[in-house]
Amino acid sequence: MSLPLLFLDVDGPLIPFGATQPYPAYPPYDDMNPLLDRVNPAHGPRLAGLGCELVWATTWMDDANDCVSPRLGLADLPVVTWPRSTGDEPVGLHWKTPTLVRQAAARPFIWLDDEITNIDRDWVHANHPEPVLLHKVDPTRGLTDEDFAILQQWLAAHESPCK
Repeated sequence: MSLPLLFLDVDGPLIPFGATQPYPAYPPYDDMNPLLDRVNPAHGPRLAGLGCELVWATTWMDDANDCVSPRLGLADLPVVTWPRSTGDEPVGLHWKTPTLVRQAAARPFIWLDDEITNIDRDWVHANHPEPVLLHKVDPTRGLTDEDFAILQQWLAAHESPCK
C-alpha cells in the first residue's frame, strides 16, 4: 500500500500571519522574504515523522523547496503544478481542490491549508473514493500541537502505515 499524501500549503500553516518572533535557527528578515523567519524548524521532523509522502501544495511552487524546505530540514519535496482555471469550477470551491483530488488519484490524502471550507470538504468527499482529511489551520497561529494531534488521530483511525 502506498503512503497517504500530505499536501502542504506554506502561507498560514507554515508561515503564520500572527507570529512576531523569529525562530533562532535563522536570522530575522531573510533577504528573500522577511516572513520566512516565522517558519518553525521543529515542524519539519514532525511532518516527516508522520510517514506520509509530503507534497508542496502552494503558490510558492519550486520556491518552497529553495526557501522553506531548508528551514524545516526537509529534502526537496514534489510540487503540485497548478493548471490555469477553466472557469467552470463550482461556485465557492477553492481553486486548489480539483487539482489536489486529481493529483491524489486513488490514494488517501491530507490537505493542510488555511483556506479550506465545507464546500471543499463536501466536493472532495463526493469526488474522491479514498479517505481524506481536509484540515484548516488557523493562519494566525500556523501549525500547532493540536493540529499534529488531529493528523496523528486521523492516520491511526484510517489504518495508515503512518504512525
